[in-house]
Amino acid sequence: MINKIKRWLPWAALIIALAAVPKVFGIYYMNFFITFAVFAVFSVSLNLLLGYTGLLSFGHAMYFGAGGYGTALALKYIWHLPLLPALSIGVLSAILLAMIVCPLVVRVGGTAFAMMHMAFAQLLYVIALKSRFITGGEDGLANFPIPPFSIPGVVSFTMEGAPSNFYFFAIIVLGASLWLMWFLTKTPFGQIQVGIRDNAKRIDYMGFKVTHAKAVVYIVSAAFAGVAGSVYAMFQNVVSPDGYLGLLVSFTPIINTMLGGIASFFGPVWGTAIYALIEEVIFRFTDRVELVVGIIFVLVIMYAPLGFSGLMLKLKFKWLMFKNKKMRQAV
Repeated sequence: MINKIKRWLPWAALIIALAAVPKVFGIYYMNFFITFAVFAVFSVSLNLLLGYTGLLSFGHAMYFGAGGYGTALALKYIWHLPLLPALSIGVLSAILLAMIVCPLVVRVGGTAFAMMHMAFAQLLYVIALKSRFITGGEDGLANFPIPPFSIPGVVSFTMEGAPSNFYFFAIIVLGASLWLMWFLTKTPFGQIQVGIRDNAKRIDYMGFKVTHAKAVVYIVSAAFAGVAGSVYAMFQNVVSPDGYLGLLVSFTPIINTMLGGIASFFGPVWGTAIYALIEEVIFRFTDRVELVVGIIFVLVIMYAPLGFSGLMLKLKFKWLMFKNKKMRQAV
């Protein structure tokens, strides 16, 4: 019983802390935390491909953008569309795009997989840029209505002009997305993912369809990237090609994942937090954020390839070795 309480105590403390953010820290840090949570989910969705299945994508932004544009277009052109259906349309847009692309990409791996995604992402970027009559071109879509969260006959919360209400909505949706992705990695299918990453031929010999398994992981990863993009579109109330489909948007979750560590599920979450803190500090001294982040990224690849979580694991191992040595000396 005591062990169960100890196990759930940190999660209870986290929930209380998240609930207290609007009252304690104010609107600036509340918005900062929503942005962090969006990119944490986006980065973890990429890590389902990279860390768990061994597939590196240089174009994951196309699903982030599909979620954002799907929700924005639905809210702009469908009158009185409720909030959850608007979110669902964004996620379904990402899933539909993934279902179109995945038959082409799941049959390859390595450099071919990465570069094909860069090509598809740039193609989508150009389409969004040139289709001004639909997407608004380089200006994007803005000032679309954000409907209230409502369950007919039960409850209704206004979102426009009520940032704390949107904060709780976003945190619940993004937190549930993180939990669902974590749960997937703990299922037998999660073990198949890891098996494909480590030895795809052995998984094939065991009777599992490797390409089919890759397709499932791919669509799930795209769906959660769509969730992040949809929530971010409603939060920013604007979508644009550079902000949602640009090359830098595709590389952001890769940097977050490498900083935090691909060997851990929560590594991308740590990486997102580290990246956000680095940006916040650098902006106080210079506007050349990409240059400084690039240098830090190179140093991480060279000297800490397992990222922050790998570094913490190494320190924990050394601490246990030190304790065991002290115990032997005491005996």
